[in-house]
Amino acid sequence: MAAAALCCRGSCRTGWLPTLQIVRHAKSVTRHWKAMHFERQKLMALTEYIAPKPAIPEKCITPHIKAIKEENGYAKLLRRQVVETFRDSKMIAVCQHNFTPSEEMLRMKYRLRKHNIHVKFFPNEIVRPYLSVSKYKNLLPLFVGSNLMLASPEIKVKEMLQILKNVPQINLLGACIDNTILSNQGVVNYSKLPAMEITQGQVVGTLSLMASQMCALLQHSSVHLTALLDQYIKQQSGGAGETDGKAGEGQAELGPAKSSAGP
Repeated sequence: MAAAALCCRGSCRTGWLPTLQIVRHAKSVTRHWKAMHFERQKLMALTEYIAPKPAIPEKCITPHIKAIKEENGYAKLLRRQVVETFRDSKMIAVCQHNFTPSEEMLRMKYRLRKHNIHVKFFPNEIVRPYLSVSKYKNLLPLFVGSNLMLASPEIKVKEMLQILKNVPQINLLGACIDNTILSNQGVVNYSKLPAMEITQGQVVGTLSLMASQMCALLQHSSVHLTALLDQYIKQQSGGAGETDGKAGEGQAELGPAKSSAGP
């Protein structure tokens, strides 16, 4: 035994493995899944616990949160420029922008800038929301397609029409002049009006003429009455002189007769 033990130790040291190994076998599985009986399934379905529904629906309790989409910084800047343009401009013209060569567009901008008229390009997605809640909402039908705006703090309609006449690619659709919305023909008619100084002089002359006519009408009755009284006084004074003259002549005729009868 000792020799076998020594031999076993020596062989184990050298890496020898026994040819026979004892393996413990597990118990085989004899239980498999089996479908539940049909009657038991019905019983389980009938006895299944159903939780009571709340008196208020859950969707009414929890508020519906909408995802707020932040506006782009460039869109905010354009919206602010639109507000400033409509606030600071007395003349805003809306034009249809067709394809125009860059050199011709720069020339038009330069000529308009001489008269303090600025060319503004704003997308319709920025302009239309502002117009829908402002007093300029009647301009909404003009902002369809590609548009540009001509804004000026002064009213210079004649100069604008004269410059646009040389640029056939830019068509005038309408304008808002001094808080008054005008069509294309209305802008042309507005340009034919005289200057403000001439109009003011005409208004002052008309008002002064009406005042003088009113004064003449108010004084007509008193002047006429005065003239009638003067005529009456003259007639009365003339009648008294005639009666005095007739009395003097009668006395002159009686005087000689008395003298001749006396002696």
